[in-house]
Amino acid sequence: MIRIIKLLIGVILCASFLGSSQVLLSEPVEQVRAYTRPLEFDYVSWTLDALWVKWQQLSMGNERFIPSENQTQLVLDYLELVEQIRQRENEIARIYADPAVQDPQAETAELREQLRVFQVRHDILAPVAESIFEAQLTAVLRDLDLAMLGQPVPPVLFHITGPPNALIVSPRQVIRQDANISISPHMNLEEITRLEEQVAQGLGVSTLVVGVGGVGLYPTMVMPTTDINWLAEVVAHEWVHNFLTLRPLGASYLSSSELRIMNETAAGIAGKEIGRALITRFYPAYL
Repeated sequence: MIRIIKLLIGVILCASFLGSSQVLLSEPVEQVRAYTRPLEFDYVSWTLDALWVKWQQLSMGNERFIPSENQTQLVLDYLELVEQIRQRENEIARIYADPAVQDPQAETAELREQLRVFQVRHDILAPVAESIFEAQLTAVLRDLDLAMLGQPVPPVLFHITGPPNALIVSPRQVIRQDANISISPHMNLEEITRLEEQVAQGLGVSTLVVGVGGVGLYPTMVMPTTDINWLAEVVAHEWVHNFLTLRPLGASYLSSSELRIMNETAAGIAGKEIGRALITRFYPAYL
């Protein structure tokens, strides 16, 4: 039944996003995609998985059983856990990269066991922390009169995960973004450099692969972090994109580079103000 539901959602998403079966290679984006198709991030699969995670969180509602005075601390504990995981991953990578270490597997045994324990805790804590943060941002949006009948539209939903990288393509003589292609986050530096050079030389353009902090899907994709201020701003920023999608500015996002700039600027300004309001209300010590 779960697989059938996922399949139906996938069909609906595909029907919504795919407007034509004809590929116009004269379009800048399609010219770039001739190089990137095998490397592109699978948004449909990610969205289906994220929706399933959000449905599980909603059905369990664990955050409702946590006293409000403890909810803020739980989110901070989650961020500290992310930091502990990051430190051990970096230390393991450093040991494996050290040519003086004869047996890196044995040398990192204790670190890998610590990492395993922290990862188990993370998998338990992350869904609850996400739900709490969603509820906190919802309360702030309600205070800012950005809700309808007490509920923001669309509701605040985000999922913390490693986001894709973005291949940005621009003309060499003009400051303008002609293409922004999401590619796999698992490419190493050599593969990234090779892709940049292939597209630049093949199309006579400027290229740069950059990391992104979040992606305005629904639920929103947000990268892991240990910074509560950054998390508040990015989650708010991406919700503003979701909010604008239901309005002309968001619906016209792909119409021109000027409208994309207007949309990103609006989300940037609003995300900073909403994020600051969230920190002020729930995390004043970190303001």
